[in-house]
Amino acid sequence: MHLSFLHPLFDTPGPWATVYFGAAPNDERGAKQHELSVRQACRTLEEEGADAATVEAVRAALMATSPAEDPAGRVFFATGGQVVLSHRLSRPPRRPIACWAPLPRLTPLLELSGQDPVCLVAYIDRTGADFELRGATGPQDAGQVEGQRRPVHRTASAEWNERHFQLKVENTWEHNAGEIAEALASAYEECGADLVVLAGDPRERRAVHERLPGAVREVTAETEHGGRAAGSSSPALEAAVERARQQHLHHHVEEVLDRFRAGRVGTDRATDAVEGVPALVEAAREHRIDTLLVRPDGSELAREAWVGAGPDQVATRRTDAQALGESDPVLVRADDALLRAAAVTAADVLVVPVPDEDEEDPGLPTGGLGALLRWTYEPATA
Repeated sequence: MHLSFLHPLFDTPGPWATVYFGAAPNDERGAKQHELSVRQACRTLEEEGADAATVEAVRAALMATSPAEDPAGRVFFATGGQVVLSHRLSRPPRRPIACWAPLPRLTPLLELSGQDPVCLVAYIDRTGADFELRGATGPQDAGQVEGQRRPVHRTASAEWNERHFQLKVENTWEHNAGEIAEALASAYEECGADLVVLAGDPRERRAVHERLPGAVREVTAETEHGGRAAGSSSPALEAAVERARQQHLHHHVEEVLDRFRAGRVGTDRATDAVEGVPALVEAAREHRIDTLLVRPDGSELAREAWVGAGPDQVATRRTDAQALGESDPVLVRADDALLRAAAVTAADVLVVPVPDEDEEDPGLPTGGLGALLRWTYEPATA
């Protein structure tokens, strides 16, 4: 999960009001429940010291939420009397979360917004393709490409001139497949999708698949369901897209955890994986975090760290934060500080599963926080 959409939060100084708000049922009883939840969230912010203008901005935003538009709810981040950013949730919070703190409260977003892979679906026929982004928040148009329109239909005749025409048809198909593949690869890069699913004409989608760049082809799957024609969507297509997304997520999690297990070695050897707040804070200061691993039940997530205005001004001791140029550092949750650093330095963030009770050594980050590094770390020797 990339957190680049959170950048507006780090261009504005805090402190911050953060509210994770679930949608109430769309009926009279739900309306009363909604009003009570808004009142409780605002009361919590007031009790924790939020200023009146920010509380009122949050109140207005919460009252405007609708179960029709946000069936799972939204998260709101506010400071200075305005809501700076809100984000639709893909899962409702188990309980309301409202807090006032120096940094935005980010860890719940990982679970509630989900790390569901974003899928770029290409609906292909022999004349072009329509692209659509599929994620936790619903489908979004991602453009289209049109190839040559003629000739695209073959004839049944075996005469010489008809075979010549058929060759032109096949050349058109091949040409269009190349144009679709090129446009699809560009759309994949531009929209930040995690995987691609090809639907539509069997021959053309295979031809497109073969012409994709290697890196895109590796994350591309085909489905026989659905197509470009109006009304061709079906439950089978929806199921195929969802299955591709979940398979991609499973493989990605396993790949990252395998790398973490292999890279996590003793303190006397070079390593490209670290765990624990002190090591992660050091990596964050040096912009070395490539993938931040977070286990939501980890004991170290609530551990405190000192931070300044900059995302790399983070330390486990106040004096260390001051040495980084922050004269008046503040105490925050370590997970929020590390997530801020990950977002600003374009690191990936991965929620790792809670281990089963019967697993003796699942190889997950101790304390719930770990990272793969952008370059090998050589521990200092005496």
